Amino acid sequence: MCKECKWYQACPMKTFYEQGKLDEKWIDLYCKGDWDNCVRYRMEERGQFHSDFMLPDGTISEKLLEKKKPIHGE
Repeated sequence: MCKECKWYQACPMKTFYEQGKLDEKWIDLYCKGDWDNCVRYRMEERGQFHSDFMLPDGTISEKLLEKKKPIHGE
């Protein structure tokens, strides 16, 4: 797949990547690659809740949880 995942612009993975908290490999492999195999994508398509800290492979990133910052300076 060559086109970007339809959820990419709203996905926390994009934000984490832009903030330097997520390796580019996740974006290349899933968001702009094989997004049909992304667990986040499949759950979003089914309307299922999933954590913002869940990586495309379905694991929860402890690294992202540790770097969690309050939203909008709260």
